[in-house]
Amino acid sequence: MKKVLVIDDLPENVFMLQDRLEHEGYEVITAYDGKTGIEKALNELPDLILLDIMMPDITGIEVCKTLTRNPETSGIPIILVTAKSGAEDTKEGLESGAFDYIKKPFNKTELLARVKSALKLSEAQKLLLDAEKKNTFIATVVTANHKIKQPLTLLSLTSSAIKRELNKDEISKESILNRIKYLEIAVKEITDVLNQLNEIKNPVISEYTNDIKMIKLENGDETDSPSN
Repeated sequence: MKKVLVIDDLPENVFMLQDRLEHEGYEVITAYDGKTGIEKALNELPDLILLDIMMPDITGIEVCKTLTRNPETSGIPIILVTAKSGAEDTKEGLESGAFDYIKKPFNKTELLARVKSALKLSEAQKLLLDAEKKNTFIATVVTANHKIKQPLTLLSLTSSAIKRELNKDEISKESILNRIKYLEIAVKEITDVLNQLNEIKNPVISEYTNDIKMIKLENGDETDSPSN
């Protein structure tokens, strides 16, 4: 069941919207002022907000700006509800971050159509974001595997060489120390790759081979081709 938050200082408006939405199967939360509306939006994280512009304490425009700037609520579509009909009012409302703008008086069909449209688009955006996150995760794993494979091989070979050296009747300290240098090189390469991946703030995905993608590292290092 989709959850809708209705914010309006007039009880009759809240009741009307609540009645129509609940009749269509939506769960409705209500708030009668901007401050309470912001608090309920943060606590309840509704799927949609119907927000009146003209309120005495905090205007709907300010509430909209506050919620769209907050990472926790920025993805919630907001439909502004107002009796104002000027082009500047509409412009101000949409520039505040609102998804849509519905003018009073409105009929039931228009209201429900806009609510459904906003919820469908919001759901599509969430699915797209989830897909992008999944693709980024896979690309990060591929990048880590590709970049770390060579130093891991060096670690394995060097470890085997040290074991062979230790099994000799006469152990060469110099040979062991030389092997340890290779271990240190491999460890540094792995550490560098992990640090570069950790420093990525805005991942840039690039082609690796066929349908496989990799992450471009922060230092500008291009991903190597699979043949390298």
